[in-house]
Amino acid sequence: MDCEKDVLRIQKKLDKIVKEELGQDEALDYLKALKDLPINLAVLTSTRIGMTVNAIRKKSENDEVNNLTKALIKKWKKLLPDSGSATPKESTKEEGKTSDKAKEPPKESQAPVKESAKDKKGSSSNVQSSFPALPTTTTDSVRLKCREMLCAAIKGDGVAVDGGGDPEYLAQMLEECIFKEFKNTDMKYKNRVRSRVSNLKDTRNPNLRLNFLCGQVSPARLSNMTSEEMASDEMKNIRQKFTKESINDAQLATVQGTQTDLLKCGKCGQRNCTYNQVQTRSADEPMTTFVLCNACGNRWKFC
Repeated sequence: MDCEKDVLRIQKKLDKIVKEELGQDEALDYLKALKDLPINLAVLTSTRIGMTVNAIRKKSENDEVNNLTKALIKKWKKLLPDSGSATPKESTKEEGKTSDKAKEPPKESQAPVKESAKDKKGSSSNVQSSFPALPTTTTDSVRLKCREMLCAAIKGDGVAVDGGGDPEYLAQMLEECIFKEFKNTDMKYKNRVRSRVSNLKDTRNPNLRLNFLCGQVSPARLSNMTSEEMASDEMKNIRQKFTKESINDAQLATVQGTQTDLLKCGKCGQRNCTYNQVQTRSADEPMTTFVLCNACGNRWKFC
């Protein structure tokens, strides 16, 4: 618990440095303090300190700060399940250089190499699913504009949320999830982005934005949520009430008419009937009486 409290305290300081763009010397001190803390997987998951350190890395132009943030992220990735087989980019480059100098192995020896490559791909995908991934860069003007709109909606009134993620990072991830579904920037893609923006901006539904910032709703989940799922609790209660009333009205619908026990059903012999009188002939003729047995559903008429 003491380690988690220290991490949360340092996280608040780092968030302040990112938002107010303060000096990097202070950030370097806090990063060094993080490096000395015994951070385990539980602390890493509950505090989401990885996102804050990643935000510092993107904002900083200090080489020492960048190197330290990369070292921390690399160290924390090793805490994740099945992350031991994931190889960093530096080692991959070194292996490429040595493999160029060495002779090509025979075809028989290439098969296990391919299997190991598949294993590496599988383990790296596990790491990406549990550790915040970096969004891809794009030069598409439509996608960049959509990311700006989403970022502004996520920021809202500009008040910082304790333990919240980086709005810019979340906006990029959300846009990327939407783009991967449609694979282009057509009208369906734009309508999906607009609906996320309007719901995140809705002042009557602040919980959606807060849950997204705090990680309760992931970018992949928000990109596919329906309007009913994104609605506020008040709106969900109203819709549920209307649905319940409609069901009750359908269940309570009865045949219009006058109930009586003076008429006897010729089919089941019970005296639980409902009758209606309709003028089916000329005005000087008596009305026709239609009778329904409420017990067996038998219908008949008499004049």
